Amino acid sequence: MKKSRTHVIPVLSTQVTAVVSVALVLIILGIVGLFGIAARTVSHDIRQQVGFQVMLADNLPESRIAELKRKLQDADYVATLQFASADDVLERWKEFGGEEDNDLELLGVNPFVAEFEVGVTSAYSDPAKLAKVAAEVEKLDGVTDVSLHTEVVKSINHTMRSLALVLFVVAGALLLISFVLINNTVRLTVYARRFTIHTMKLVGATEGFIRRPFIWSSIVNGIVAGVIAMVVLGGLLFYLGTVNPDVARVVDWRAAAMLFAGLFIAGMMICATAAFFAANKYLRLGYDNMFR
Repeated sequence: MKKSRTHVIPVLSTQVTAVVSVALVLIILGIVGLFGIAARTVSHDIRQQVGFQVMLADNLPESRIAELKRKLQDADYVATLQFASADDVLERWKEFGGEEDNDLELLGVNPFVAEFEVGVTSAYSDPAKLAKVAAEVEKLDGVTDVSLHTEVVKSINHTMRSLALVLFVVAGALLLISFVLINNTVRLTVYARRFTIHTMKLVGATEGFIRRPFIWSSIVNGIVAGVIAMVVLGGLLFYLGTVNPDVARVVDWRAAAMLFAGLFIAGMMICATAAFFAANKYLRLGYDNMFR
């Protein structure tokens, strides 16, 4: 009875160690994935803040301005649209220019014209696409000029590409490290039962029959670890959302759910693969090598 108990405890401890280790690795991967989701959302929001300015002809009738506004609002490339009259533009210029005693007011002249500030959708936040759209807008009746935010777009695109590359490299490195750690952890659980494998070989069990319970056991460990990781990450998201409501906005729950599902499946697949190779290793070892 004592032997049976002392045999069960090491196996159980290795199973718990495996579950905890896999769960921690999945949590770390999940945090990186959540950062990626947040970065994508922020990138999408920033891209929608860039676009171009549409300068209108002087003394353009209100009816024509309203017509242009409807055309721009109906365009698929427009994310935001803001109209500013000539007086609004003048006030904005004085505010940013810091001109307290404006000579233009003394002359009674406003050199500015009414304009539309257009923010494009993220799909059109490319300099080439922006230039094409601007050329079409410039042909509209009542439009005198279109000013592109080209340099801002290039800067944002470059920054976002760099950030995406960094996150991709970090995620790839973590995935490789996670596979190594999970593989070692699963090997530990198989190592604890190596004599069981040898005994089953002696009674004539096939390799597939011996390997199967180890693989299923590792899959169960992966499932439990995946559930733990999802609960921890979901709780973390919920807590951060209560502290800062912006977290709920930048981390889409649908994307987060897909990430959690991916982590769940990845945990099972990595554990099953590691168990397959670990079991094969001890299936090919002789009795004397079992003690090494």
